[in-house]
Amino acid sequence: GGQPRNVQPFSDEDASIETMSHCSGFSDPASFTEDGPEVDEEATQEDLEYKLKGFIDLTLDKSAKTRQAALESLKSAFSSKILYEFVMERRMTLTDSIERCIKKGKSDEQCAAAGLACLLCVQMGSGIESEEIFKTLGPVLKKIVCDGTASIQARQACATCLGICCFIVTDDITELYSTMECLENIFTKAYQRDRDTNGVSSTHNTVLHVSALLAWTLLLTICPMNEVKKKIEMHLHKLPSLLSCDDLNMRIAAGETLALLFELARETDADFFYEDMDLLTEKLRALATDGNKHRAKVDKRKQRSVFRDVLRAVEERDFPTEMVKFGPERMYIDCWVKKQTYETFKEILGSGMQYHLQSNDFLRNVFELGPPVMLDAATLKTMKISRFERHLYNSAAFKARTKARSKCRDKRADVGEFF
Repeated sequence: GGQPRNVQPFSDEDASIETMSHCSGFSDPASFTEDGPEVDEEATQEDLEYKLKGFIDLTLDKSAKTRQAALESLKSAFSSKILYEFVMERRMTLTDSIERCIKKGKSDEQCAAAGLACLLCVQMGSGIESEEIFKTLGPVLKKIVCDGTASIQARQACATCLGICCFIVTDDITELYSTMECLENIFTKAYQRDRDTNGVSSTHNTVLHVSALLAWTLLLTICPMNEVKKKIEMHLHKLPSLLSCDDLNMRIAAGETLALLFELARETDADFFYEDMDLLTEKLRALATDGNKHRAKVDKRKQRSVFRDVLRAVEERDFPTEMVKFGPERMYIDCWVKKQTYETFKEILGSGMQYHLQSNDFLRNVFELGPPVMLDAATLKTMKISRFERHLYNSAAFKARTKARSKCRDKRADVGEFF
């Protein structure tokens, strides 16, 4: 290839809106500069778009390193900003670039391109334009997922991308079932591991099986109830075998999928009965109290936390409600379906999740948040905390912590003294 160009990555400064923080957009009132100079929004937007056009051009560069850097910079921009009009005008160019990088690139470039495809669909939301993108990229993604000669990382990224893009754009039920079947063909190979005494290769493919299972589970949440019943009958008695997998992520993915399947099964049939309930709860309880010394402490802590919730879901039909804060708004995650959907989009949006929850119409529709809440300058002014006030607060908190710790230390020092 040609000489790699010096690509300036998309920075947090580029991602900011009026110098707001990269992570949370206007959700963090402290991110506004105190008495700072006014920013020319139009000039900032033009500068940003100029940079993004450059990155799009560089996705066609001869150097693989340059192409990958450009893809990563576009991913960073798309995850931290709403760029609907900019993307709408260039959606076909972006689609062609992504398709070329997935087809001809190596593993890292394919992963970056698949990640950008997810974010492109998140930006566009559900609609005819997104369907056109998926019609182009869907067959390419399926081909990589099913290609045994492709790298595991590329297949894993494409499996995740396939599930997310299909979730966003597909109104065609036939395409939904076809995509689910493709993912099923991947993760069901993990079922055979118990029966295969020489299943050495299974361990190598576990990361792919995990991604395929999670992508399939996401698509199951938008299936018609009659199809949900079929899938539950097909997989509910096989999934518990994956709880014995050596890989922690597979055990957790299988456990959370089981909890979600039980939730859906009880929604479709209030009198739903599972024959092997005693054996399953025994397995889940063992994982929720696992104390094996050969496992890392962090892994055991994570596993026990997840499986306590899974056990409660299966045994008691209970879900521990979580609250997500973004700006002045709150969202309650009160079921496994919502949790699975939230975790999936959080994985691809990263620190931009809060901003997209505030501003992205598609995500707000998914989580039933209604239209975006518009905050005017006066409201934001009242929410703003000065640097001096933050300094005073932090100082007071530090002194309180120090005083509390000092008391504890004094108590320990007195132990064993006699007067």
